[in-house]
Amino acid sequence: MSGANIGPLVGIGVDFGTTNSVVALAFESGHVESLTWPSAFGATDTFRTALMFWREGRKIAHAAGPSAIARAIAQEGEQRFIQSIKTYLASRLFSETRLYGERFTIERLIAVFLTALFDNDGLRGAGGFSARPAVISGRPVVFAGETPDEALAVSRLRTAYDLAGVTGVELAFEPLGAAYWYARKLDREETVLVADFGGGTSDFSVLRFARQNDGLTAKPLAHSGVGVAGDTFDYRIIDHVVAPKLGKDTFYRSFEKRLPIPAYFHAAFAQWHQLSWLKTTQTLGELRKLIQSAEEPRRLEDLLILIEHDLGFELYRAVGDLKAKLSAHDEARFLFAREGIEIEADVSRKDFEGWIAEDLEKISAAMDEAIAAAGLTAAGIDAVFLTGGTSFVPAVRALFTRRFGGKRVHIGDAFQSVASGLALIAADRAGG
Repeated sequence: MSGANIGPLVGIGVDFGTTNSVVALAFESGHVESLTWPSAFGATDTFRTALMFWREGRKIAHAAGPSAIARAIAQEGEQRFIQSIKTYLASRLFSETRLYGERFTIERLIAVFLTALFDNDGLRGAGGFSARPAVISGRPVVFAGETPDEALAVSRLRTAYDLAGVTGVELAFEPLGAAYWYARKLDREETVLVADFGGGTSDFSVLRFARQNDGLTAKPLAHSGVGVAGDTFDYRIIDHVVAPKLGKDTFYRSFEKRLPIPAYFHAAFAQWHQLSWLKTTQTLGELRKLIQSAEEPRRLEDLLILIEHDLGFELYRAVGDLKAKLSAHDEARFLFAREGIEIEADVSRKDFEGWIAEDLEKISAAMDEAIAAAGLTAAGIDAVFLTGGTSFVPAVRALFTRRFGGKRVHIGDAFQSVASGLALIAADRAGG
């Protein structure tokens, strides 16, 4: 921990994200810092929201975060890689899965992840949960999914924390945490629009901040959200660049009929959190059967190899690299080469922005909804604070600079703002 005069731990903020999770600690002195974890690439203050399961004798072993990623890269035998668990929270269609014959509810999966997230020397060194700090976990304004069940999602998340041994957790909107982090240095009243871009959702909050008696007061005016964010943008790249190379929109022969390859292979494959579910005996058997009668069998063979070898993370990293390059350059090259699979393509920023145009419209509509619900127009917003990795996509940033002008738009830390702000809120409540 930093320094000896920061006082006791009074608040913990948890940003349980679709792609990455962050934990921040707030101390009595007002000092806030994020936990770090060891990884193959050095210490990291983001904990990948991922799990890896494998069998050790008769037992099922698991790893989470950086350790799960390390096993995914090393391809250490037969294993099951699971990520984006948060996406399922509000879905009644998914309640459990079986891993090596054992039943795992979504609450149990998240609890396994949270237990690993909190197994941290920095947290223990600060006194951990025995210090009885207030704990606040973020939640999206609108949960991911076509018809999200908010009450179900909240109940599942609370149960997961209980199963992980962390009780009494309060939930707060994620953009509220980001807003507090932005506003900590304000010296005057300000009405702020906060946009938090996660992996699964884009959330908006409008708040009015004021300084009173050396403290910060916040009045939430409106919230909105939409299940469109970074994972959706990844899907567009997969759909246009990768999936066609893996058999999408190709055909097979059956009893003299020419039939399209079933769409669910590529629909599921394009969603990162569903990729691991394809690795079942039934699905792989069906895919092998299709290869026998496919017009372009090599493409389906590559899909089979990708699933069997758990190359989802490697492909995910290639997509992320392309997205990052397109944020800095007008054109970039996509390259994925593993286990005999070779996918190459030149992609322009213009192409990418065309693919995500409808998604940008949905994000813009959610922003408008928050402003209107607050009874304001764009002129009534003093500052705009953007956080989350997707805020660095030029087309996303342009939505805000066009509407509010560059001077009012501020970019926060891509990953730390939400958890740090939630920790501050927790500290305030602990002292209140």
